[in-house]
Amino acid sequence: MKSKSEANEAQDQEHKDAPSEKARLQPADAPSYQEIQRRAYEIHVERGGTHGQDVDDWLQAERKLKEKHRTAG
Repeated sequence: MKSKSEANEAQDQEHKDAPSEKARLQPADAPSYQEIQRRAYEIHVERGGTHGQDVDDWLQAERKLKEKHRTAG
């Protein structure tokens, strides 16, 4: 019989191996959160780094990456 700590370790490993909630809900051809985040930051820098347009940068990055993923797939 497994000790309680062994059972907890096995359960923890199963949880680590399971896909995250975001991964399960995200279509395979959609850009990842990290891709959008990186591209939004690049857009922010390309614009000169002015603040106050973070949502616009995010939406532009998301739109462009979705287009890119659609045409690549």
